[in-house]
Amino acid sequence: MVVTAVGVNSQTGIIFTLLGAGGEEEEKKDKKAKKQDGAVAMEMQPLKSAEGGEMEEREKKKASIPKKEKSVLQGKLTKLAVQIGKAGLVMSAITVIILVLYFVIETFVVEGKVWLAECTPVYVQYFVKFFIIGVTVLVVAVPEGLPLAVTISLAYSVKKMMKDNNLVRHLDACETMGNATAICSDKTGTLTTNRMTVVQSYIGDVHHKEKPDPSSLNSKTLDLLVNAIAINCAYTTKILPPEKDGALPQQVGNKTECALLGFVLDMQRDYQLVRDQIPEETLYKVYTFNSVRKSMSTVVCLPNGGFRLYSKGASEIILKKCSNILNGAGDLRTFRPRDRDEMVKKVIEPMACDGLRTICVAYRDFQGVPEPEWENENEIVGDLTCICVVGIEDPVRPEVPEAIRKCQRAGITVRMVTGDNINTARAIAAKCGIIQPGEDFLCLEGKEFNRRIRNEKGEIEQERLDKIWPKLRVLARSSPTDKHTLVKGIIDSTIGEQRQVVAVTGDGTNDGPALKKADVGFAMGLAGTDVAKEASDIILTDDNFSSIVKAVMWGRNVYDSISKFLQFQLTVNVVAVIVAFTGACITQDSPLKAVQMLWVNLIMDTFASLALATEPPTESLLLRKPYGRNKPLISRTMMKNILGHAVYQLVIIFTLLFVGEIIFDIDSGRNAPLHSPPSEHYTIIFNTFVMMQLFNEINARKIHGERNVFDGIFANPIFCSIVLGTFGVQILIVQFGGKPFSCSPLNTQQWLWCLFVGVGELVWGQVISTIPTSHLKCLKEAGHGPGKDEITDEEMAEDEEEIDHAERELRRGQILWFRGLNRIQTQNDRDEERDRD
Repeated sequence: MVVTAVGVNSQTGIIFTLLGAGGEEEEKKDKKAKKQDGAVAMEMQPLKSAEGGEMEEREKKKASIPKKEKSVLQGKLTKLAVQIGKAGLVMSAITVIILVLYFVIETFVVEGKVWLAECTPVYVQYFVKFFIIGVTVLVVAVPEGLPLAVTISLAYSVKKMMKDNNLVRHLDACETMGNATAICSDKTGTLTTNRMTVVQSYIGDVHHKEKPDPSSLNSKTLDLLVNAIAINCAYTTKILPPEKDGALPQQVGNKTECALLGFVLDMQRDYQLVRDQIPEETLYKVYTFNSVRKSMSTVVCLPNGGFRLYSKGASEIILKKCSNILNGAGDLRTFRPRDRDEMVKKVIEPMACDGLRTICVAYRDFQGVPEPEWENENEIVGDLTCICVVGIEDPVRPEVPEAIRKCQRAGITVRMVTGDNINTARAIAAKCGIIQPGEDFLCLEGKEFNRRIRNEKGEIEQERLDKIWPKLRVLARSSPTDKHTLVKGIIDSTIGEQRQVVAVTGDGTNDGPALKKADVGFAMGLAGTDVAKEASDIILTDDNFSSIVKAVMWGRNVYDSISKFLQFQLTVNVVAVIVAFTGACITQDSPLKAVQMLWVNLIMDTFASLALATEPPTESLLLRKPYGRNKPLISRTMMKNILGHAVYQLVIIFTLLFVGEIIFDIDSGRNAPLHSPPSEHYTIIFNTFVMMQLFNEINARKIHGERNVFDGIFANPIFCSIVLGTFGVQILIVQFGGKPFSCSPLNTQQWLWCLFVGVGELVWGQVISTIPTSHLKCLKEAGHGPGKDEITDEEMAEDEEEIDHAERELRRGQILWFRGLNRIQTQNDRDEERDRD
C-alpha cells in the first residue's frame, strides 16, 4: 500500500477543514514545526512559499477577529432598538429640562419668590416629580419588550416546530428560514425515499410499465428469476418486517439488491425458502461485484452434476454477453446483436429516460465433466441467457412535488445537488417539479461546473459563478467541495437586488461543509451522520423535504409576529411619549402618572409580546416572496398604521385633556396641587388610553393592510385570554386602584364612553386601510438590514476567512504528492546506478 495523503490532505481532512475543525490543530502544528530541527524546517519551507507568504499574516489577522454570529433579524432589531432608545432618551431629557425651567421661571422670576431654606423640601419634591415624569417617558419610549417578544416568538415556534418534525438546534435559524430565497437539496433520502424499488420490467418479450401480475408470467421463467435473485444477491441483504405498524419494510444491505428482493416478494414468492435450500456455504463459486465488471455472478451445483451460473449487473454489459433470451413460453430464443440494438432502443433507453437504473438478470448452465476453468472469468461469464431486465429507481416521495411547488410559489428557488449521474438527476428533478419544460435552466455535472467557474490558474471567480448559479437547477456528480463552492458563491453574490439567503439539506459527512456554510443547514434525523447533524441548524426528524416548507412557514411567522408586536408597541410609544411630553410642557404634569405608565408598559410589552408572538402560521404566508436581507422591519403599510392610529389616539386624549371636564361635566384635573387626590378627569384619560390600546391590539394582528382583523383570532387562545384578562385587570385598577394608581372610580356612563372610543379604533383601522400606501411616498421605512455598501469589517473578515480551505489543502496535498514522487524517482535512479556499478 502506498500512502498518498494523511490528515488535512486527505478527503476527510479537507471536509473537516471546511467545517472549521482544523484551526486549533494548525496552530499546534506551527508551534511544533518551529521546535523541530533545521533540516525538517527546510523541508517544510517550500510549502509556505508555494501558498504565498501573506498567508501567515492573514491567518494571524483572522484569529484576532471574532466570528460574526448575528442573524438577519437580530441585526435589524438591534439597529431599530438603538434608534428608538436614543429618541426616547432625548425626549425624556427635554421633558425634564422644560419642566424644571418652566417651574423655576414661573416661581422665581414671574412670581418673584425667593428660595427660602424652609421651602427647600417642597421644591425638592417638585424636582423629584419632574425627574419621575422624565424617567416615565424614557421607560415608555424604550421598547424593552422587544427582546422578550423575539424570545417568546422563537421559543414558541421551536416548540411547535418539533411537532412538524423540525428539531431546531439554533434559535435564530428558525427566523432566518423565513427569509430563505434558495434551497440546495440533496436527492437521495430527501426528495426520494432512499428505498430502491423495481418499477418497470421486461420479462418474456413483454415490457411491464407497472408491477406484473405473477399469474401472467410463465412459471418456469418465474422460478428461474426467483432463484437467480435469491442466490445471486449477498446473503447479508435482507428485507425485514417494519419496525412500527404502518411503516415500510426495512431494507438491510445493498439498496439495489434490496430492490430485486422486493421484486421477488411482489411476485408473491419467498426468497428465504430458496436460501434455506441452498445455504451460503454450499455456493460453489462467487464472482463478487466490482466497478470494472459492473456485475456479480454466483455458481451453484445442480442435482444432475452440472453447474449453473447466475449473473446480474448493468444491462449494457450483461446484454452484450447474452446469446439467448427467454421468450413468453419460457423457452430459449437466439439473441443476436441486432436483437440487442432493438432492445436497447425499445426497452433500455425509455427506462433510462425515466431516470431508471437498468439491471439485467441472466444465467448459464455448464456440463459437470469436464469442469469449466473457473479462473477464466471472461469465458465463464459469457454466452448467457437473459431472464429479464428490470428498471430500478429511488421513487420520489409522494409529498415532495407539492412541497416544491409551494416553495416556488413562495419565491424560493429549489436546486438539486447530488452525487448521482446527470440523467437520473434530471429525471428526478423533472418528476419533483424542480425543472419545468420550456424553462431556461441549467443542469451541470461537477466537472463542467468547475470548468466554467475557474480561471486559468484554477481559482474560483465570483463573476464566473454569478453567470451560472441563477439558472442552475441540477448539479450532478458533485463532490463535497462543489456543494460548498456553490452555496458560498450564492451567499456571497451581489448581482440581485437582494442578497440571497440559502438553506441546504444533507445527510452525509460530505454535506457537512455546505451545511455549515449555509444560512440554515437542515440535516436528516434518520439517515444523517453525526457530522452532518453537528454542522446543521435544524434536524428533520422525518428526513422529509415537506418539513422544510413548514420551517419556512414558521420562519415567516416569527418575522411577522415580531412586526405585529412592533406595530402595536410603536403606536403606544409614540402616543405615550407625545402625551407625557406635551402634557408636561403645557400643564406642568403628565396626564398619565408614573404607575399608570408602568401598567401601560406592562400591557404593551409583556402581555402584547405574549399575545402577538404566539399567533399560529397560516398557508397565506407562503403566497408572498421572501423579505430578504435588506427588507425593513417596519414597512410603509406598518408606518401608515402606526402614524394613523397615533393621530386618532392623540386627538382623543388631547380632546379629553383640555375639554374633557366640559364633556363629562366633572371637575378639571389640570394644574392640581402637589398632593391632590386622584381626579375623575385624569382617570377617564387613563382608562380611554388603555381601552384604545386593547382594541388596537386586535388591529395589530394584521400588518399587510388586510381588512379582516378578526381572521383566525380564535385559533390563538393565548391572544383572546390576554385581551380579556387585561380588560378585567383594568376594571379592578380603575374601580379599586385608588391613590397608588392615581385612579378615581368611574360610573357606568363614563365606562361606556371609554369603551365606545376604544371600539372606534377598529372603525378607524378600516379607514386607514382604505388609504392606498402607494400615495404616501413621504413615509419612511425603518429597521433596515445592512445595505450593500454597509458591509461591516467583520463580514469582510469573514469573507477573507472563507478563502477556500479545501483548495489550499488540495494544493498542499499536490505539492506533497509531487515531492513524494520525486523522492521515489530519485531513490530508484540511485538504486539503478548502484546496480550498474
